[in-house]
Amino acid sequence: MTWWQILGIVLASVIGMELFAWVAHKYIMHGWGWGWHRDHHEPHDKVLEKNDLFAVVFGSIVFVMFLVGYYVSDALWWTAFGITLYGVIYTLVHDGLVHQRYWKWTPRRGYAKRLVQAHRLHHATVGKEGGVSFGFVFARDPAKLKAELKQQREAGVAVVRDSAGA
Repeated sequence: MTWWQILGIVLASVIGMELFAWVAHKYIMHGWGWGWHRDHHEPHDKVLEKNDLFAVVFGSIVFVMFLVGYYVSDALWWTAFGITLYGVIYTLVHDGLVHQRYWKWTPRRGYAKRLVQAHRLHHATVGKEGGVSFGFVFARDPAKLKAELKQQREAGVAVVRDSAGA
């Protein structure tokens, strides 16, 4: 494979993972997988959450992709690499920056601040119904997300915490 092909596969994998993450977060984690994801939305002082089991499951799938790719397909191996790169970005952004599991720093401006605001608005709902901002790396304008939460609350779709300002 040429380095252009490798770069294309890795970039497509990273971008594709943000799309997959959005779908998995909205329809699995806030759907039939809520039993694992719920503690992520509730205050606690534990180091690990049941929600971390999703990383174990998805990581196991990627391990198999690396293994099969090594013997069968360079493209599959590089796809697994791209997915792993997304996983590193996810853990740094979501677990590190947004939830401050690794360090304490609150951004005051720029895209990092937008990411934190968008994810905090995601956590503004009580329970699995409704909600906004299901992606992890792409964050929409927080003002638009607040307006969407307000509409969901008024329509009875979501219960929104008072502190959300929606």
